[in-house]
Parts: sequence; structure tokens; C-alpha cells
Amino acid sequence: MQYFRIRPNVAGGLGKHTVLDPSVHPPIVTKLHYEVEGWFGDVLVTTFPCFLVTEEARRALQKIGFSGATFADAEVTTSEECQEDQPGLELPPFVWLKVNGKAGRDDFGIAVPFRLVISKRILDLLESLGIPFAVVEPYDGH
Repeated sequence: MQYFRIRPNVAGGLGKHTVLDPSVHPPIVTKLHYEVEGWFGDVLVTTFPCFLVTEEARRALQKIGFSGATFADAEVTTSEECQEDQPGLELPPFVWLKVNGKAGRDDFGIAVPFRLVISKRILDLLESLGIPFAVVEPYDGH
């Protein structure tokens, strides 16, 4: 199985309702509020240390089955700048993708220094749904 390091589009940042423990690195987030600053269609987005996927991507992932991640609810809002820059933007519903797998073994994993690693079949699925702004490169285990 081939694996790829993916840097998803950073469509926003942690919102003020996020609850996290900053005493550890990466911080442990227990409640995620993602504030979108600009969204251009990617079904996978990020802000350190969290990843989100659209509800459509979640359903597609559940259909094919995968290892190394679970889903949780997230609060997703748009910033004032986003509302000014992209008036009328209709955000799809997003869910929190909590990655807990081993890079290069599971379909989703985290490699040092906090890089998301996904299997080829997950990459194929995400590309079919749309990740135009993600940066993808082969992962060789380092």
C-alpha cells in the first residue's frame, strides 16, 4: 500500500469556543470550534492540531471503511472577513476528523512533526470529492 503526506487547505482557525489543553504539544482539543476565513471547495481542511471533512466525505469514507480515525461533532462558523470576502458562501456541514492511527500503517496517521499521512485509497477518494488546495507528496516513512 502506498502512503502520502497531505497538507490540507487551512480554511480557517480555532474559534473562541474551542476548548483545549495547551500544556502538551500538540495541544489536546476536547471541543472544536472552527472559524472559516475562506473556503474554496476542499472536502478536507485543517488548522493545527485538527482536521475536518465534509459530511459528504464522512459518508463516503464510512462506505469504503478505513482505519486510524474517528469522527466527532464540531462547531463551524464563518468569520466576518469571510462573510465580506465571500458573501453568500454556503458552507457544507463539516465534521471533526480525529486522527489516531499510525502513519504508514493505517489509512489515517500522524507523522512527526504533526503531518497527516493517508493511504492511496483514501487519497483517491478525497481527490474524487475535491481537494484542490491540498499539497500532496509521497510518504516514505519519515
